[in-house]
Amino acid sequence: MLDAATGRTPPVLAGIDPYDTATVIDPYPFHAALRDLAPVVLLKDYNVYAVGRHAEIQQILDNWQDFSSASGVGIQDIRRPGKFRIPSRLVEADPPGHTEVRAAVTKILSPRLIRSWRDLFEREAAARVGEMLDRREFDAMEHLIEPYVLKVFSTAVGVDLPRENVIAIGEMRFNQTGPDNVLYRGAMERAEPYLDWYEHSVDRVGVLPGSIAEQIYVAEDRGEIEAGVAKSLVRTLVGGGTDSTIAGLGACFHHLARSPGQMALAVADPMLMRTALDEGIRMESPFQVIYRTPNRDVDFAGFTLEKDRKLGLWLGAGNRDPRKWDNPDMFDLRRNPAGVHVAFGTGMHVCIGQMIARLESECLLTEFARRVKTVEPAGESLPRPMNQMRQLRSIPLRVTPQ
Repeated sequence: MLDAATGRTPPVLAGIDPYDTATVIDPYPFHAALRDLAPVVLLKDYNVYAVGRHAEIQQILDNWQDFSSASGVGIQDIRRPGKFRIPSRLVEADPPGHTEVRAAVTKILSPRLIRSWRDLFEREAAARVGEMLDRREFDAMEHLIEPYVLKVFSTAVGVDLPRENVIAIGEMRFNQTGPDNVLYRGAMERAEPYLDWYEHSVDRVGVLPGSIAEQIYVAEDRGEIEAGVAKSLVRTLVGGGTDSTIAGLGACFHHLARSPGQMALAVADPMLMRTALDEGIRMESPFQVIYRTPNRDVDFAGFTLEKDRKLGLWLGAGNRDPRKWDNPDMFDLRRNPAGVHVAFGTGMHVCIGQMIARLESECLLTEFARRVKTVEPAGESLPRPMNQMRQLRSIPLRVTPQ
């Protein structure tokens, strides 16, 4: 709720840099400090507010009238000179423009269309899991998750998605939303060889006939989408639909391998895997932080938030908030937090492609539970540190078949 004017300034959270590489890799002490200090704090080094409690995050996400997306979902205000970039019309826009674009894309991404992909997803899942059973020991990211997601999502969306290109561009995109730090600069350098591909990968001439991408261009032809916006929308769908799903599945496999009791439950009842993605992304939210900007001086949670000062919503902290969850640091397939966690967002910007991510994950995880008896770590999982996204680079696993 918005409070009566207080004039109170949020307290400063000092001593922890959320964008330091060590903190990005292990964010939990920062999350706890953020939640415990106050409903809203000030990160003085970055001159931004930060929120880490579930209830306040949800309130802000639901209130686009006071907390705008138009200045960008990253730490930089893209409206300012020297920081400008073309915003995503799906995630970095407010009504009425956002409403029209989202309605057009939602019409294309119909439940009927998404359900029609089940056979493709199930066939690819069966093939990939079969290969892993032959190996018995493998890297779940390199050999299972990444090739599966890139194959099925590429076919569905209608864009060619080579693994090396997608990884490099994903690191660039999800480091650009943070400050100009070592992670940002390293990602920009690694992405340089792939920038031409990135620019042309979603051109109309390159997308597959009958695909989602082509339908978005056709909607632009019909005037349902503003001229010149279709390419940006396709790029947004590709970026949001690959890296985040890969990250979410990685979280599931990482925790399953370290929770033998949970894997035993899944083997006994593979249908538990239908909701496993939601628990995985609650535990390890792919988008750790997104930003909003107050449209005016707003009194919120007992503090006055200044107009145009960026406000970071640390979804990863909110999704482990003990005020909301029992045993929040436990991976529990029986929890079923769908519709409660904030990893997919909420309100008018709730993830438009979540049905695709859920179907991809259900098909792969259910097939895994049906054919695998046990899974355990074959080594330490390795991080892929990014300013915004939480994703693993490597998950060594060892399995025994049923």
